[in-house]
Amino acid sequence: MKTRLWILFTTIMVLVILAMLIDIPVSPGWLGGDKTKAQLGLDLVGGTELIYQADLSTSTDKLKDLNNLESVFSQRINALGVAEPNIQTSSGDRILIDLPGIKDINSAIAKIGQTYELNFMTVGTETDGIQLKDYYDQDYSYPGFWKKSDLTGRNLTKADATFQSESTGVAASAPVVSIQFDNTGTEKFRSLTKDNLNKQIAIVLDNKIVSAPNVQTEISDGQAVITGSKDIKEAQDLAKRLNEGMLPVPTKLIGQQNIGATLGKDSLKTSIVAGLIGLFLVSIFMISYYKFPGLVAMFALTIYAIFALAIYKIIPVTMTLAGIAGFVLSIGMAIDANVLIFERLKEELKSGKELNLALIDGFRRSWNSIRDSNISSIITCLILYYITGSGPVRGFALTLMIGIAISLFTAITLTRTVLLLLATSPLKRFINV
Repeated sequence: MKTRLWILFTTIMVLVILAMLIDIPVSPGWLGGDKTKAQLGLDLVGGTELIYQADLSTSTDKLKDLNNLESVFSQRINALGVAEPNIQTSSGDRILIDLPGIKDINSAIAKIGQTYELNFMTVGTETDGIQLKDYYDQDYSYPGFWKKSDLTGRNLTKADATFQSESTGVAASAPVVSIQFDNTGTEKFRSLTKDNLNKQIAIVLDNKIVSAPNVQTEISDGQAVITGSKDIKEAQDLAKRLNEGMLPVPTKLIGQQNIGATLGKDSLKTSIVAGLIGLFLVSIFMISYYKFPGLVAMFALTIYAIFALAIYKIIPVTMTLAGIAGFVLSIGMAIDANVLIFERLKEELKSGKELNLALIDGFRRSWNSIRDSNISSIITCLILYYITGSGPVRGFALTLMIGIAISLFTAITLTRTVLLLLATSPLKRFINV
């Protein structure tokens, strides 16, 4: 048993070393390098908050149009390279966008604030056409020049991802995207396919090509399928893009707020100081009340913090003031598990059991209480994150949930391993709670 404990302890220490390498400002290249840099939210690093208002006066499905618009904003912002932007709807027709660390705000506004529209474009020339990029920023692109037609997303009524049968000449169960046009679009599409047989028609959203299928036959009924998707997920993604472009939603910028980095740095410094003070006070309580086991618990808590910060960087989690609050709160919850364990250990020792058996039974009998309390907290975090959460609330819920999960590991595995090892060493006389 002792050999197994040493193997487990050594494994944990190796993981601790790896986590510490990730925690340093710039991790080694083989651990991700710059990719594992900490990401700070708008309230810490500064940036800009933009408020857009959508014109839904002609909309027949406002919720769908807002969701589509939010998705398009997300695509545009990702192209700017903004780390973990926060995008949310408000007041029925407004979209709030937080851009942490954004520098060229005018360029961002120009890119975000356009009215998006789906267009069908045909092969053009250098004289009458323009060059376009791939919508998904893949390594490949569509060469040549493209010119607009009079067929737009306004004429599209439906786009669905489905599977096609062999009867249509496509391999059995191959994923395709079926599209359907309104009466006006049907006539336009018929003319477009007739004039471009064996040529490509590019489906363009935000001046980027979503897909460029080849026209195989004239289509007169306003229904077509787009083949070539690798799997159903790719087909669903294409259908989603097409649905986003059906009804262009005009937007206008109605509010802009700049948040300076100075305020963010002050807030970050204050949060760190508050966290250190809380950790110091918890350490005093644990060591003064539980003596040597309390010291072991603080060692486990230090390892907990190292693991938590590493995971925050790996995911990555954008740290905001609310997220830091969740992390600090999870420290207290991590200690709570140790308190339950030590109180149970007291009872086992008082009943006359030897130290080794008391430790094993103490951990085993406290596990149910620790498990149930932490699972209920994790469920609350999931509700906050997926159902009721705005940006800051989601950050709080995510950091707290990660912290709870790690605290279970450090309290049940690390603290238990260290105490059982000490119980077989000359230091066992200090384990007295």
